Amino acid sequence: MVTFLLQRTAPLPIEEAWRRLTEWSAHADAVPLTRITVLTDPPTHEGTVFVARSGLGPLSFEDPMEVTVWEPPEDGGSGRCRLVKHGRVVRGWAELEVHPGPGGRTRVIWHEELRVRGLPSAFDPLVRRASRAVFGRAVNALLRKA
Repeated sequence: MVTFLLQRTAPLPIEEAWRRLTEWSAHADAVPLTRITVLTDPPTHEGTVFVARSGLGPLSFEDPMEVTVWEPPEDGGSGRCRLVKHGRVVRGWAELEVHPGPGGRTRVIWHEELRVRGLPSAFDPLVRRASRAVFGRAVNALLRKA
């Protein structure tokens, strides 16, 4: 099992940071070799399901996720979303939080726990570093996106 935490401060109003980070289909533009299919009608809510398909050809896998907590920010306050991963290869959860920051900016916290089926725990440090790098770049790209 691998856990990691990412923290960022974005020069965006909290509602805009939230919108960018929870636009699930946009994650495909930020994560290499990944396509996202949202299976539930918008808008996002508890019970929304989407699938990330990552990889190339026979080396690809599906990562189905369900939104189990959906608390968008209101009136400039904090927001929180929890995703549960139900895949055959990757299981676990991710929590995304947005909090008011100084000067109208937004503090973002992305906390994730992953379990990769069939991968010995000796690979956990490598999976942690790779996950932090991939998700860190993705969060940065989503926050910079216009």
